[in-house]
Amino acid sequence: MTDPSPPPRTPILAPTPDPITPDRDVTHRHFQTGEQVVVLKGVADGDLWGNAMRIVAPSWHTPTDEDGWRLRDATGGQQSYITAHPRYMVHLSRRCPDCLIYLHALEDHLLPRHPSAALIDCGWYTTTELNQLVHIDDARDER
Repeated sequence: MTDPSPPPRTPILAPTPDPITPDRDVTHRHFQTGEQVVVLKGVADGDLWGNAMRIVAPSWHTPTDEDGWRLRDATGGQQSYITAHPRYMVHLSRRCPDCLIYLHALEDHLLPRHPSAALIDCGWYTTTELNQLVHIDDARDER
């Protein structure tokens, strides 16, 4: 008997400028340990997609030299635990005005650029050797 669920799709890399995330002003206090968040990475089937994770503990985010959060990806993947800057995250566990404004701004920016049904990775993030998620606009050559 075969598995009726579709196989996982590999995202198509479609580098797309991100004028929104680098300018997002969200503080470390905006998020709390235990909350579920998503790091939005692109478009899938006409909607935004990303990696859903749970906030585990405060952690220093070396790429930005600012307070960040240690996140756990329950599905595992290449990195079960990463550190991320708060401006990369959107609440999943609650609806807050800041996250909704950011979400809608990304939708307005991305959805018209990628109307296809493909799974699109906009290429904004990479993970450092220290398991720190870094946005391309925050990446530093010397780190």
